[in-house]
Amino acid sequence: MLQGVNVALGVSGSIAAVKVVELAHELRRHGASVRAVMSPAATNIVHPWAVDFATDEPVVTEITGDVEHVELCGREGWADVLLLAPATANTAGKVAAAVDDTPVTTCATTALGADLPVVMAPAMHEPMYDHPGVLEALDRLEAWGVTFADPRIEEGKAKIAAEEDIVTKVARATTPQSLSGTHVVVTAGATKERIDPIRILTNRASGKTGRAVARALYVRGATVTLVQDGSEVPYADVVAVETAAEMMEACRRTAATADALISAAAISDFTADAVDEKIRSGSPLSVDLEPTPKLIDSVREAYPDLPIVGFKAETSGDDAAMVAEAERIRDRVGLVFVVANDASVMGDDETRVLLVGDEGTEPTEAVGSKDTVAGQIADRLAVELGWSA
Repeated sequence: MLQGVNVALGVSGSIAAVKVVELAHELRRHGASVRAVMSPAATNIVHPWAVDFATDEPVVTEITGDVEHVELCGREGWADVLLLAPATANTAGKVAAAVDDTPVTTCATTALGADLPVVMAPAMHEPMYDHPGVLEALDRLEAWGVTFADPRIEEGKAKIAAEEDIVTKVARATTPQSLSGTHVVVTAGATKERIDPIRILTNRASGKTGRAVARALYVRGATVTLVQDGSEVPYADVVAVETAAEMMEACRRTAATADALISAAAISDFTADAVDEKIRSGSPLSVDLEPTPKLIDSVREAYPDLPIVGFKAETSGDDAAMVAEAERIRDRVGLVFVVANDASVMGDDETRVLLVGDEGTEPTEAVGSKDTVAGQIADRLAVELGWSA
């Protein structure tokens, strides 16, 4: 997601600076190169040697005659983005006032003047975050184009955002916005069909692929609605559902304003008539199953012109059979393309899929982490719909 991206990481004197080693590792895990700049206050919290180790690069702790701020963040500088994490109230106020009295604020002044993307992850006590002057500074920075990874308000503190959120915001700030101005609905994970108040019918789908696709779309500028049986995520508006019927209703409703639907969820093919009391164990039991309507058929009926991407999981392990099934569903529903995969990868972090497009075209193989494959799916959607130059 950050392959080939150079990140200048500005660390200021919040206690959240203890997170910077993990953050640097996470940025590098996603492919970024990282060079750190630390304020004097930050060096009192985490030793520059630790940050040197995490980034595998020397740490800037003072601006010398080598003009490190220009070399890093100037118009022809090394960095593709300046990430201020953590950013204290002091740092945010100084950056908004063009005060550059530490290596971090000097890099920020340089980056803003050079039109370098800047991402800020504030961290401070909650009363400081609510101070009118701090809020005014943050509003000014946002008006200047600074991107924020908003803090988590917990225990009276505005805690630094989760690493996933920060990485996602850095990726969005450094990725071509091929889907800017679009709204995409994505389904993810499994659905659950009730048998009694305790028991359910479900499947092994984890939702990792669908969430990765939603994240990849957001990184490319889309507004994303994620329909899933899961918790909130920072990169999409989540519509929480449980059953196939709830997912279908949510998709028909949210697709009214959508430019596309990506149906990545493993939706239950069957439902049962649930009973109101727990079924007692220890005795034979028969459950009558009824087929559930197909979500993509239902959405297609409601929105005949909506571009839809389908997923098709098979267990044969045979590429030709997967492609044949993908082509069948493509032609039946009129899909833009179909993502075909073997069901054996359910729940794994790595995956392999075949992108099956128009008749007469060869399927495209995508292999790697689910984030990597999701990026290829998002790029394919942008190209197919003419949203990408």
